[in-house]
Amino acid sequence: MVIPMRTGSEPVTARSALRMRLWLTVWGLLWAIFGTTAFALAGRPGWAAACGVLWVVVTVDLMVILRHLRQGPHYQPGRDIPPYRPPDHRYR
Repeated sequence: MVIPMRTGSEPVTARSALRMRLWLTVWGLLWAIFGTTAFALAGRPGWAAACGVLWVVVTVDLMVILRHLRQGPHYQPGRDIPPYRPPDHRYR
């Protein structure tokens, strides 16, 4: 039985799905804008304010994602960068 082991380098070699996170954030941004507008027009200021706060949070998250994507393979390896190799040694 082979037991998967941790190498201790996972935080360094981990890959993030930033492109997926980008599109989910854009989707959330569209809904936050829609919710803010719809609730404001419906006369629900509390819900409009809640959607407005969500709009701000999603916008900040979008800026962070775009910054990480612009930093290149350090944060988001492209398709041309192969996955990291597992360690060659095994515990017995």
